[in-house]
Amino acid sequence: MQHRVNPPPSPSQPLTQTQPTSPLRIADYRKFWLARFTAVTATTGMVVIIGYQLYDIARSQYAMTIQEAAFQLGLLGFAQFVPMFLFTPVAGVVADRFDRRKVAAAATLADLLIALGLGISIALEVKSLPLLFTFAALHGSARVFVNPAMSAIAPNIVPEALIPRAIALNSIAWQAGTVIGPATYGFLFASDRALPYWVSAGLLAMAASCTLAISSLPPVAAEARRKNPIRQIREGFRFIRGERFLLGCITLDLFAVLFGGATALLPVFARDILHVGPEGLGQMRAAPAFGAALVALWFAYRPLAKDVGTKMLLAVIGYGAMTVGFGYSRIFLLSLAFLALLGAADMISVFIRSSLIQLRTPDEVRGRVSAISGLAVSASNELGEMQSGIAAALLGATGAVVFGGGGAIVITLVWAWLFPEIRRARTFSSRWEQKP
Repeated sequence: MQHRVNPPPSPSQPLTQTQPTSPLRIADYRKFWLARFTAVTATTGMVVIIGYQLYDIARSQYAMTIQEAAFQLGLLGFAQFVPMFLFTPVAGVVADRFDRRKVAAAATLADLLIALGLGISIALEVKSLPLLFTFAALHGSARVFVNPAMSAIAPNIVPEALIPRAIALNSIAWQAGTVIGPATYGFLFASDRALPYWVSAGLLAMAASCTLAISSLPPVAAEARRKNPIRQIREGFRFIRGERFLLGCITLDLFAVLFGGATALLPVFARDILHVGPEGLGQMRAAPAFGAALVALWFAYRPLAKDVGTKMLLAVIGYGAMTVGFGYSRIFLLSLAFLALLGAADMISVFIRSSLIQLRTPDEVRGRVSAISGLAVSASNELGEMQSGIAAALLGATGAVVFGGGGAIVITLVWAWLFPEIRRARTFSSRWEQKP
């Protein structure tokens, strides 16, 4: 049963002594944080192992060349993106029409079944590229319903004045899971190939339980249930189109990461360039999240507040530059350093975009806006993997990564011109205080 909560204080008002001074002092937020952490640990670890499995099977069982196997990694990203593209508008409406806890928990349990299926396929020694593509598509379908619902829950359980700190803590949960999942799953896979998926199933069960244990969400407005779902989808897109700063931030992240993403080709670097195997792959996948987690930890105590637009543009340029550095590196520790710096730069962009969505979006459309933002992130990641696979087939892995990093820099400069609202923005205020 849902209970009404008192309205949060205005962001311009200081917190009173009766209000919590940290999101972690709120029991429901602690449940939310643990659910987010365990789910991210499970899913990011799964994605790493699926990618390595696919590349290894393509090279060993199907006798593909490095370029041909790298292209398969691009197709893997596309297989995850297609269901996200198809179901994102529906997922946003579902998050705004129904109990967000139940939506997130049900999708998480569906992902649990996928993890069990992957573990069983390994235990039975079923090695097939079509099977891995199918599981990847099912995984993408489940996650598309989790993220909008979970993103929309946090503003319902913390006072508005604490939302920037909550966003930073959310990012810590995400990045910590992204560090621990890939880093540990590589070792788990090396010891027992089915073990990562059994671990994921247990973590996803914990995530679903914590989500359902959250108790203080406000009830869904009756009007939201009566509206036409197609009309609700249009409202979400209309809201983003009317906020040019928000539109610029989302599309900048979309196109910069679309070109600059190097993660799809990490199995190539791990197996055939740096020669560090699945253990090294786990560390490389964890390195960007490690850098991002450090930045998120800093923002949890010192949230970014001034010159947010300029800092975001510079961060994306830094992201592109670190991607180029990683592409040229042939020293494993140096490659890890470039990946960590890449993640730190990306975290600044993520923090600004997430803060805008949470602070500038009315609760009745928050699920749809979060879904659209999530689609942009998924498009940049999954379609970026496809772009990387195609580029690797044409230019080689190094050429593809270097080309992508340079493309991210060019995109940022173009967006700074197309969306002057970004470089002029000083704060997250409702009227977009701008530099003269």
